[in-house]
Amino acid sequence: MSNYRTTYDAWMADPLGFWAAAATAVDWIASPTESVVDPQGLASWFADGTCNVCWNAVDRHVVAGRGNEAALIYDSAILGISKTLTFSQLLDAVELFASVLRSHGVAKGDRVIIYMPMIPEAVIAMLACARLGAVHSVVFGGFAAHELTVRIDDAEPKVVVSASCGLEPNRIIAYKPLLDEAIANSRHKPEAVIVLQRPQLLCELRPERDYDWNAEWSAAITRGDRPECVEVRSTDPLYILYTSGTTGKPKGVVRQQGGYMVALVWSMKNVFGIGAGDVYWAASDLGWVVGHSYITYGPLLAGCATVIFEGKPVGTPDASTFWRVISQHKVNLLFTAPTALRAIRKEDAGGVLPQKFDLSSLRAIYIGGERGDPSVIKWAESALDVPVLDNWWQTETGWPMTANPSGLGTIEVKYGSAAVPMPGYDIQILDAEGEPAPIGETGSIAVKLPLPPGALQTLWNNHGGFEESYLTEFPGYYKTGDAGYIDQDGYVFIMSRTDDIINVAGHRLSTGSIEEAISTVDQIAECAVVGVADGIKGEVPLVLFVVSDGASAKSAEISALATSAVRSRIGSIATPKIILSISRLPKTRSGKILRSTIRKIANGEPWTMPPTIEDPSVLDEVSAALAGVGLPEKLGTEGEI
Repeated sequence: MSNYRTTYDAWMADPLGFWAAAATAVDWIASPTESVVDPQGLASWFADGTCNVCWNAVDRHVVAGRGNEAALIYDSAILGISKTLTFSQLLDAVELFASVLRSHGVAKGDRVIIYMPMIPEAVIAMLACARLGAVHSVVFGGFAAHELTVRIDDAEPKVVVSASCGLEPNRIIAYKPLLDEAIANSRHKPEAVIVLQRPQLLCELRPERDYDWNAEWSAAITRGDRPECVEVRSTDPLYILYTSGTTGKPKGVVRQQGGYMVALVWSMKNVFGIGAGDVYWAASDLGWVVGHSYITYGPLLAGCATVIFEGKPVGTPDASTFWRVISQHKVNLLFTAPTALRAIRKEDAGGVLPQKFDLSSLRAIYIGGERGDPSVIKWAESALDVPVLDNWWQTETGWPMTANPSGLGTIEVKYGSAAVPMPGYDIQILDAEGEPAPIGETGSIAVKLPLPPGALQTLWNNHGGFEESYLTEFPGYYKTGDAGYIDQDGYVFIMSRTDDIINVAGHRLSTGSIEEAISTVDQIAECAVVGVADGIKGEVPLVLFVVSDGASAKSAEISALATSAVRSRIGSIATPKIILSISRLPKTRSGKILRSTIRKIANGEPWTMPPTIEDPSVLDEVSAALAGVGLPEKLGTEGEI
């Protein structure tokens, strides 16, 4: 029996009281007595409280006698190594690196950019910043120099922490040349750059600016300097995390200290059902919001061991890697993207590989970051014999807006739905006029203000941009930018971004619902649907799909099956006009398909290389495939094919 409805109703009845009670689960330096909501609906959570997130994530577990328990498990599938840090060892490392940062003048409120691969030192640097009250901004390792320049100029860091290189399957990515170029092009110049030299590729250090991590570490040991946790206000910023804006200028999401800490502790227990002594693995990257919330802060705040994984779901060395990690480290919960499961399924459609490992520790898999198509969820359920549960949230919110909550007791799984709203989120579907839409009707997904603890309340040095991006279109609501509907049971269905709603002859269709139908075809591993211009119907659906490994049918036969699936599940109005087989889809490094870029290429619109793209050469393949059927010119001039 789930306690979800009782818990959600308790929040609705007394929102401030609900979160005040949740705040007692963490340690405060000065306990808060109030949260303040301004007339615009923006919240200052636990406004008069003071705290330190590093203390709650590390120190307090050592003080509680759990210092010898596992805190951080590093697994590099690329190097074939793993190592574990206990809470005591993690505390020792964080204290030392906090000393390093302080020796370079870093103090409360200063910014530090962290530009590192998936290694323990990145987590140590984040926690050291939190210890000092400094504001960290993690930038995905290997990000293009221009994108790094923009972030340096916006955050104005006193120090940048980096590594000489990152490791990918069959290649080494040199970070230092990218960092040097970024600093050379930036208006703001950091005072120091601290570089961890990885033996796979050493880099040159520039005198009087660059410092060797290991040398600085040794100097901190010699000094014997062990900085204590600095007292900060609950509303002070913990970190800045940049997300792309519609104008191409990154938006610096500001995460407040106390509210974030409370929200994560609540979510670990009540959403994920995870507590002290468990092993939690978010197979994401530290540069993304999942890496902040559920690799670093959430698990450690909850007293869990957290896995930091350097590798890929396939190719390091094969599609059994995830199951090897779960078995080896006794992982209790896996958080991953549907893309990862699709990649594994593509190479192991029969679900044979999980049977080779002891996965008895695994209780559930949570998927997020993109829509979870029912076919891949059902495949994973069958192959692993555990619940595969969806959740939906954004960089801006910091933790799940909707979920199927293990900690409160799971509810019925509705395939294609991201489950139900979590406490703190009064989710509404709004029509084009900003009025509530009828049950089951697709519209813009918005959240009634105020947003809960942990969610953004502003952008870094850009409150006007925050209001314009999120608050202006629907007064009194936070605009998510996603489209979907809520069914009669309160389940939320995320269908697409609002700009992925296509209008076919006056019918508003979700590209997500078309993808969901196509994904029921077994021979299709994954697909992307975008709208392309049509002189008669306004827009028509274009489908790109990747064939599953081992599929025996020809592309034409698979295309026919996909067309039939769309017609039977949605209707003839949604029938794709073009269905193309392609060897791979363009994706970000976090596995999200770059649908917007595909759409622009297909429509002959100006586009730029997405800074988050994993392999730019895929777009050449897409362009060539589209040109083979006359796009963009053919649909634009003749109306239909």
